[in-house]
Amino acid sequence: MNVLVTGGAGYIGAHMVRALLRAGHKVTVVDNLLTGHAEFVPAEVPFVRADVRDGKAMLEVLRSAQIGAIFHFAARVLVGESVTSPRLYFRDNLAGTIELLDAALEAKVSRLVFSSTAAVYGNPVTVPLEEDHPLTPVNPYGEATLATERVLRSYDQAYGLRFVALRYFNAAGADLDAGIGERHDPETHLIPLVLDTALGRRASLTIHGDDYPTPDGTCVRDYIHVSDLVAAHLSALDYLNAGGQSGAFNLGTGKGHSVRQVVQMAERISGRPVPVAYGPRRPGDPAVLVASPARAEEMLGWRATRSSLESIVRDAWAYHKRAFGG
Repeated sequence: MNVLVTGGAGYIGAHMVRALLRAGHKVTVVDNLLTGHAEFVPAEVPFVRADVRDGKAMLEVLRSAQIGAIFHFAARVLVGESVTSPRLYFRDNLAGTIELLDAALEAKVSRLVFSSTAAVYGNPVTVPLEEDHPLTPVNPYGEATLATERVLRSYDQAYGLRFVALRYFNAAGADLDAGIGERHDPETHLIPLVLDTALGRRASLTIHGDDYPTPDGTCVRDYIHVSDLVAAHLSALDYLNAGGQSGAFNLGTGKGHSVRQVVQMAERISGRPVPVAYGPRRPGDPAVLVASPARAEEMLGWRATRSSLESIVRDAWAYHKRAFGG
């Protein structure tokens, strides 16, 4: 199938491109390179530098490449930035997606897999989180993503544009064969921050809060290997191709690890110390954020197989050493 990957030069999008190629699909990438890396796109893959907010450009790509399905990763994803600059998130993430959807309708593309987020849930009422948990985002990033999901549902009901929204928890790890991994600027994700500290690129890691009601006082999160994550997207496409109904699915493991456990694992795998400092809690950080993957396992036929904390950190460490030296 001919597929379009928006944000295909980014961390997860670039992994998706390679998974699609291995599965025999023909891929076209669109990325504005705001946060992506052109070198992450394989040389044999057509690459269009454009913004999804440019509906005319999107329509031209969809028609010229005869696209049958879209994987939509292009988005801003920094929670803090969304609080200080919410208009960027409603403009780029929500309005940009609407432009893409309108182009898809014009080009008669009727299947889309959307990169959503656990931020649509807000603070957990029950754990592990299931898809019918109340949707009460606590930041503009979550609000814009939830609004996008609702737009998708409306477009499905009105125009028959079927979708799967995959709600990520904490994607991590790397594809060593492809030589790609996490490389954000600024870096905000825990595992690369820990590994940066192990490499000496940071003096210490700040742990935000050590008095949470968890076994060791630090926040607990559900980490999923990026390879498992993109495998779920392939399953979502198969599900849509088989006539599956639109819907949202959590992507996680059902098991959480604390910040301290991540630090300890990084120290064990790297053989290096990770100095830590403790700061105050960050507003809006729940103590525990863990997914129930049961719906994705049952309806998409998908299961995380590479997402032990050891596998995630080992692959991420190998990438970090290669990318940043040390």
